[in-house]
Amino acid sequence: MPTTAVPSRILKPGENSWRLEHVERAAFLIDGAQFFRAFRTAALQAQQSIMIAGWDFDSRVHLLSQDEYDGLPSQLGDFLQTLLRRKPRLHVYILTWDFHMVYALEREWWPLSKLRTHRRLHFHMDAAHPVGASHHQKIIVVDDRIAFAGGLDLAQGRWDTPEHRPHHPLRVFPDGRRCRPFHDVQMLVDDGAAVALGELFRDRWDRATGRRIRRMKQRSPDTPWPGHIKADLEHCQVAIARTEPGYEGRVEIREVERLYCDAIRAARRHMYFETQYLTSHAVGDAIIARLQDREGPDILMVLHPNSDGWLEQHTMDVLRGRLLKGLRAADRYGRLGLYYPHVPGWDGECISVHSKVCIVDDVFARVGSSNLSNRSMGFDTECDLAVESQDAPHIERGIAEFRNRLLGEHLGVPAETVADTLVRKGSLLAAVEALRTNPRTLNVFDTQVPPEVDSWVPDSALIDPDRPLDADAVVDGVIPKDQRRPARRQIVAGLSLVLLFAGLAAAWQLTSLGDWLDIPSLVDYAAAFKDTPSAPFFVIGSFLVGGLVVMPVLVLIAVTILTFGPLWGFIYSFVGMTASALLLFGLGHLLGRRTVQRLSGSRLNTLSRRLAQRGILAIVTVRILPVAPFSIINLVAGASHIRLRDFLIGTMIGELPGLVGLALFVDQVSGAIRHPGGGSLLVLTGVVILILLGGWGLRRWLRAKERADAST
Repeated sequence: MPTTAVPSRILKPGENSWRLEHVERAAFLIDGAQFFRAFRTAALQAQQSIMIAGWDFDSRVHLLSQDEYDGLPSQLGDFLQTLLRRKPRLHVYILTWDFHMVYALEREWWPLSKLRTHRRLHFHMDAAHPVGASHHQKIIVVDDRIAFAGGLDLAQGRWDTPEHRPHHPLRVFPDGRRCRPFHDVQMLVDDGAAVALGELFRDRWDRATGRRIRRMKQRSPDTPWPGHIKADLEHCQVAIARTEPGYEGRVEIREVERLYCDAIRAARRHMYFETQYLTSHAVGDAIIARLQDREGPDILMVLHPNSDGWLEQHTMDVLRGRLLKGLRAADRYGRLGLYYPHVPGWDGECISVHSKVCIVDDVFARVGSSNLSNRSMGFDTECDLAVESQDAPHIERGIAEFRNRLLGEHLGVPAETVADTLVRKGSLLAAVEALRTNPRTLNVFDTQVPPEVDSWVPDSALIDPDRPLDADAVVDGVIPKDQRRPARRQIVAGLSLVLLFAGLAAAWQLTSLGDWLDIPSLVDYAAAFKDTPSAPFFVIGSFLVGGLVVMPVLVLIAVTILTFGPLWGFIYSFVGMTASALLLFGLGHLLGRRTVQRLSGSRLNTLSRRLAQRGILAIVTVRILPVAPFSIINLVAGASHIRLRDFLIGTMIGELPGLVGLALFVDQVSGAIRHPGGGSLLVLTGVVILILLGGWGLRRWLRAKERADAST
């Protein structure tokens, strides 16, 4: 159908994008099967370098289905090893986020051990980011000639086809459990955009490792573009937009946020989004302004129906519910369409919408790693690619076909049917409603957050920050707004100690103090105490001292589990972490309590009752989410007047997910789980029972508390 071109350019290098680069070819790769195969084909043609940056990386993923077998190993790690043996000039660089322990159950514990290290395979886990942030970019650059960027990592659970058929043999975890159907999008580019993404990777590698990757003096004349991939766009300009938090003297970069807002303001007829999260205040405000505009565009959003796991469902999903409430209230002209994909045969299980796509009219398309969350706007590192038609008809056709392919997949119809219906109906929302007649379709997203859950969840500044957090932000997440001033003053009373703790936390990473963190040596030292009666006291004392000097708790846990095994290592670590938390809580309490009593007077009791409504969940949140070093959290919590009971319960619950993961996977490294027996099964069963009992007990406690609050 005819398209009204955006009157002014959306892309503005230096403002809402980093670089605007020419490409000969660009392609939109929809779903993991197409991306994995395209990467494999490109890697087979690589001559000099393959550079991979990701939020996650797993050497065990299979790149091909059985009917695509080409004679080489299907698993990623073995495949890369084969390439390195066959290509004597090839170097492979893998840079992955040094993840928080809450993700231990989802990830390969130490990919390097599975890769059987080759001297030309360079692997590094990147921790060069503010406390609580993550490296979320997903970039692959081959020979500086082609590059992939988007929402997909080379990791477990990402492989899927557009059909999302049940029980596909490649959509399983390494232990045989089936994966949820997964939808995502990656973009493939060549020429100048590939060179620029290579520069972006090299800059990150330098920051993470202190070593530079040499730029190739002469690029290979042969392009590694996968021959089976047809270009969707040719001879166009591709923009690169980034998010980088301010850190260690580096200036904050918020190109991602600016580009979203500029694109939303530029829309004339319709906007199409696919997003895993929807919590960004800046994006929400921009969309609300367009919904209130009488002449504004249709806004169609394909959302992730429900997040995986209790934590995200009670944090990010709740924040999304708050934003959606505002969007629905602003939709006075009925131009907002909220949907989620439904594929029959999944026994009520929903597709995981992991894609990050924004398409405006037929003139602008964007694919990247950034979610519509606050974190993606200013806290995590992100990288998006965007293209604008600039009135070129062939670019407009490519963008429109991309959108129609996405909608066709979700609605169970060919892309051509979407295009014809859009012409006939004249409205994107009307076209979608007309096509929602198949068993496979887009269902209306009408989920509401229960008020009692909404009241427990802290503000987004704690759960979904858009900038690095400080101690005040932690306090603000658990203290009611009208009571924050005294809480801030009590933090000032202990500011010198907090700064000392923060300095110690940095020293473990940035100075020679980190040389003490040699796990094999510490295990050998601890083994001397293993069979002595004083072993429990030795371990708990180590956690107490480690907490006081802000020693990384992951090291203490790993040494304990490797020394005492999964069961006793788990028990000792759990007791030691809890004791350390209580010690530091008490220290913060002593430093801050008298100051608060003088400033708050009779209001202290009121404040305690208010905190009881969300105290446990607040502590669980800051325990599980990587907000700040645990020692600092404990100190601040003690000075904040959160009740000891809530702090203790929240701490014990919040410790479990990461500790269970470490108990399982550190033990796996040592060999116990690699050869499972009755003892390992007993340990696992006990852990599961412990978690279930903890969850059951928490639910009963909260219900009883709600009844008690209601009666008063």
